[in-house]
Amino acid sequence: MECYEGATMIKTFRGLIVDGGQDTIVLHTNDGSMGYRIVKFEIMTNVPHAAATDTEHIVMIWKVKRSVTELGDTTTTNPDFSNNQLLGVGLNLNDVTGSGHGYWETTIFDQERFNQDIYVTHRDEGGSTNPCNYYIELEQVKLDLNQNTVATLKDIRNLEQPT
Repeated sequence: MECYEGATMIKTFRGLIVDGGQDTIVLHTNDGSMGYRIVKFEIMTNVPHAAATDTEHIVMIWKVKRSVTELGDTTTTNPDFSNNQLLGVGLNLNDVTGSGHGYWETTIFDQERFNQDIYVTHRDEGGSTNPCNYYIELEQVKLDLNQNTVATLKDIRNLEQPT
């Protein structure tokens, strides 16, 4: 889905991701001339009023696909803002069996530009295995040759560095 805000092109993506899952958002082009940055990231449980169901969704946006091991370990549950492969994190906590309170927080690194596919991961650490909705808005910008080279080199470096 695409829309225009002034002269800026915004691309939107939404989905329902399963617990322990990973979605790919296809953005790459043959020449890498199109760049993106995240301008909005929101998450919401798909069972907001389920009785006796605590949810603690952790949804992360990555520059690099996560391995099967990383989908099951703390890589996708313990946010590390020093990880240069991480683009954003959303936390949605619904404590219906305890305090009855909810907590929502989203952090995006909005100055980070990329020109390759991105990956969305989800884990529910609240005791359920419920899926979670996500919504992402990306600002699309045409990259000149220098910007294209920098973005591509960063992506190559991200592939070579361990998380």
